[in-house]
This record gives sequence, C-alpha cells and structure tokens, in this order.
Amino acid sequence: MLETYKKEIVQHLIRNLLDIQLLRVIQTQPTWGYQIKKQVETDFNIKLRHGILYPTLNALEKKGLLKSKKQQKDGRSRKVYTITQDGQTYLTAYYQILQSQLSSSEKS
Repeated sequence: MLETYKKEIVQHLIRNLLDIQLLRVIQTQPTWGYQIKKQVETDFNIKLRHGILYPTLNALEKKGLLKSKKQQKDGRSRKVYTITQDGQTYLTAYYQILQSQLSSSEKS
C-alpha cells in the first residue's frame, strides 16, 4: 500500500509541479527536450507528452528561468536548455518552502 501511495504522490508532484521538476532535471546538466522527456519518464515512471513538455519549457524560458541555444549534433539541430541564475534562485526558494513545510509538520 505504501508503494502505491508513493507512486501516486510522485505522479501528482510531476503533473502539478512540472516546471520545478524540469528545472531540477536541467540543473544537473544542459540538455535537450527529448532527453528531458526520457529522463522524466524513466525517473518518475510517468508519460510526458510533447504537448506539455515544450510549452512548459518555453514558458520557463520566457520567465527567464531557462535559456536555450541551438546546437548541431550529427547533422541535426537541437535546442539545448540551461538553467539561469534566476532558475537556480527559483529552485532555492522551492527547497526552502518545502523544508519549511516539512519542519512545521514535524512540530505538530
């Protein structure tokens, strides 16, 4: 039962906090859309559709949390995403809020 709840919670987090999860993936190393999709699907056992992934990446870039650069690899053009300083700050704020929530629930 615990494993079922864990899987459900992870899927809930990915669906509702996809922007943060994408920033976390990109934070480890610059990467492109297909690789991000595969990593999210592998790590979280959730199907990530292109129709959700790319609009979210574009929104993060528009907010200044990511930047992208076209790169050529094996004759193909890829848009490689890198987290910005604002993106790092955004993740730091997320981690602080999460830690605060966990700390306050331990006091109850």
